[in-house]
Amino acid sequence: MTAATTLTKTEGPLASPMFRALWIATIVSNIGTWMHDVGAGWLMTSLSPDPLMIALVQAATTFPMFALALPAGALADIVDRRRLLIGAQLFGLVAAAALAAITLSGFTDAWILLLFTAAIAIGAAFSAPAFQAIVPELVPGPALQQAVALNSLGINIARAIGPALGGVIIAASGPGAVFAINALSVLAVLTVLYRWRRHAPDRHLPAEHMVGAMRAGLRYAMRAPELQIVLIRSVGFFLFASGLWALLPIIARRDLGLGPAGYGGLLTFMGLGAIAGAVIMPKLRGRLSANKITLAASILLAAAMAGLSLASDFWTASATLFVGGLAWIAMMASLNGGAQATSPAWVKARALAIYLLVFQGSMTAGSTLWGSVASRIGVPTTLLAAAALLVVASLVLAWRFPLDGTSRLDLAPSAHWPTPIVDGDIEQDSGPVLVTIEYRVAADKVSEFFAAMQAMRRIRRRDGAIHWGVYEDTAQPGTVIEIFTVESWLEHLRQHDRVTNADRVLQETLRDFHGGDSPPVVRHFVTRR
Repeated sequence: MTAATTLTKTEGPLASPMFRALWIATIVSNIGTWMHDVGAGWLMTSLSPDPLMIALVQAATTFPMFALALPAGALADIVDRRRLLIGAQLFGLVAAAALAAITLSGFTDAWILLLFTAAIAIGAAFSAPAFQAIVPELVPGPALQQAVALNSLGINIARAIGPALGGVIIAASGPGAVFAINALSVLAVLTVLYRWRRHAPDRHLPAEHMVGAMRAGLRYAMRAPELQIVLIRSVGFFLFASGLWALLPIIARRDLGLGPAGYGGLLTFMGLGAIAGAVIMPKLRGRLSANKITLAASILLAAAMAGLSLASDFWTASATLFVGGLAWIAMMASLNGGAQATSPAWVKARALAIYLLVFQGSMTAGSTLWGSVASRIGVPTTLLAAAALLVVASLVLAWRFPLDGTSRLDLAPSAHWPTPIVDGDIEQDSGPVLVTIEYRVAADKVSEFFAAMQAMRRIRRRDGAIHWGVYEDTAQPGTVIEIFTVESWLEHLRQHDRVTNADRVLQETLRDFHGGDSPPVVRHFVTRR
């Protein structure tokens, strides 16, 4: 029995002891992460005055997620997620401890800082998809959205504490001290994970191979329009919003004349704004659609970026960052919740990994872009340009790719496909496999049936078909056959597990076109090797 099944449907996520313990431990670890980010950004301003080098600290943090998110997501869907998380956390612990030791010894230069920042981010990249994918294991389904919001709130509680605490420690003891504290903070998560007795779901089929699992994840993302909307909206937001994070260290130090404590204070105000946003988000969801919330949040963040570019003192900058934090959490909760809601359990870690890939890839590209632009035209002008483009992109994408509807999908397994009838044993690697479904459709409904069938093309290809088609018998008009091919018998059995309740609704609609007394005839053909 999992932690999620021990709760009633009306209990919140924090009623789960494991979710609660992991949530608290993650806050502790994230405080250490934010302290590291402040220390790395501040140390780089001392090691190199070039805005591009300072922006590369953000890129070093985000690029590993971009490069490794999909392999990490595939692993999280194949191997035991608890063991994967423990291994990734240990890797991050070693990297953080090494950076602390080198910095305290006085041997850190700009490239060493970037190298170890990237190494720490590699550990985070292998953790992130698994962390997000285990949430449904820890809480009941009705509490999932609240759990996602609580995770976002935890990140921003850490953002409110970590930067300010990090700034004070940097001022007192230097960046090496915060790097050491970051290494120690990982122990909180490791302790909870070690004590978690996870009950992995039973598998009646062999686990997918790594390459095949990655291909299946990409195939799902390419054939799931609801997830694609989330991904497109993510690019349109993070590519321009990244300018705020990339340029904030140099704004704090050079334009506002702040020390490390002041820089930490700015990030604290942004974290406080995010906490305020997390508190009001449930009320906003009851009154506004997801599309309106994300559009308003994008415009609000653009206004905060413009205000920051014009700020001349700590308190003005803090006020604009408070507003920016509120807008940031609204976007993060909406996009993250959308990615969760548009991915079924069998591919959840991979779908979330692709979302993280798009998120971090956009942040990496944006950080590098805006850092380079700032080197040429100055920081305030660059921030204004990023804000203006964010408004334009958000207006166009909210109209063309609305987020409304991504939360109404029922992606629970339907398990309504009958077990294939076979004579004798079939090797699981036998294939390719050809599946045919024969329908009897009234002559005046054939065109309408063909049009409705196009949605099945996307579903079949999404769940593993390498070829799909639908044809009418020229000798018997109204006899229509759907065919699709999969690589192996095992892959076809996996298709049975991947069918969702949302797919079942469409298949029942198509079944209504069938006029025969018996159900459509399904046949399976296997290539013999």
